[in-house]
Amino acid sequence: MMPAYLDCNATTPVEKEVAREVHRFLVEEFGNPASPVHMYGTIARMAVEKARRDVAALVEAQPDEVIFTSGATESNNLVLLGFAEAGLNSGRTHIICSAIEHKAVLEPVESLKGLGFKVTILPVDENGVVCVEALAEAIRPETLCVSIMHVNNETGVVQPLDEVVKILDEHHAWLHVDAAQGFGKELELLRLSRIDLISISGHKIFGPKGVGALVRRRRDDEYPPLKPLMLGGGQEQGLRPGTLAAHSIVGLGTAARIALRDYDARREACLTFKNELLDALGSLEVVVHGDLQRTLPNTINLSIPGVEAHSALSSLKNLIAFSNGSACTAHTQEPSHVLQAMGVKGRLLDEAIRLSWCHLTDKVDWPQVCSVIRKLRGGSE
Repeated sequence: MMPAYLDCNATTPVEKEVAREVHRFLVEEFGNPASPVHMYGTIARMAVEKARRDVAALVEAQPDEVIFTSGATESNNLVLLGFAEAGLNSGRTHIICSAIEHKAVLEPVESLKGLGFKVTILPVDENGVVCVEALAEAIRPETLCVSIMHVNNETGVVQPLDEVVKILDEHHAWLHVDAAQGFGKELELLRLSRIDLISISGHKIFGPKGVGALVRRRRDDEYPPLKPLMLGGGQEQGLRPGTLAAHSIVGLGTAARIALRDYDARREACLTFKNELLDALGSLEVVVHGDLQRTLPNTINLSIPGVEAHSALSSLKNLIAFSNGSACTAHTQEPSHVLQAMGVKGRLLDEAIRLSWCHLTDKVDWPQVCSVIRKLRGGSE
């Protein structure tokens, strides 16, 4: 038997309804959306535009503000690197981001330094929350863009975007939000109209891998001044050329529509699972990283004192499938930059694991999980 899957922040299972739609537009309705001169292309184009509306609806944006990409990583790069020319031409060459951003933000930001940009990295507190006071001190006239994630991928902590918006209310800096982990799982914050750019991924909301979107809201009837990273074809308003993968886009749109439809039921299921998990592991005196009052219902990051993460991963592999951090850095031996930014040190850093689940997650034999952990500690049953 397969173990219970508790690594949904790495990728989610695909909803059956999504899979059916992807299959239909891969095998049956296989037309090119850029060829609406016949029925095949027309059907594909109509399906893509419906998906655009469904994605926009989740964040209360306009359909023409949605640009389809290969995922949040590409969307993040399209924003941060796409701003370079506008920044250099205007003299606004200051970028702000937080210390707990995904590598898909931190690495493009680092590359901008080579072009002459100045970068401010905002600290977080011990609960994994970005210090908005530091943002207020860091913002200056030449600030071009502020990039603050929606939900941290390792801790599940929801960031105070409402407070960020207030600080930027009278400033011209563009606000970018990497919403890979929170899109469809927390609605209110992403609907703040002051958020100019939102990056999302399909495979984090029960859709296919390899598809995502960038929501590019207009401000004063103008789009943020991005330049494309690739050229050729002019698709997606000239920002993302190439033949649209209609089957994947339809999958993303279907996943977005279901996320809105089933929002309350999914949250309730995840909260129930979270409470069961905390009750089961409570006797192990685990140390939770991140404010539980600010985390999404589907994620927890914790250290089990006396049990290193690699030992837990190996010993529990037949019971639960989970991770010790971000999927993009799982192949490295480096400690989590997120937990380090939160001040986690020493053994607790080596013992940290991430458990993330969803409404589709199987029941877990928690007594057996706890039994294995106690054995790892050398304790008795």
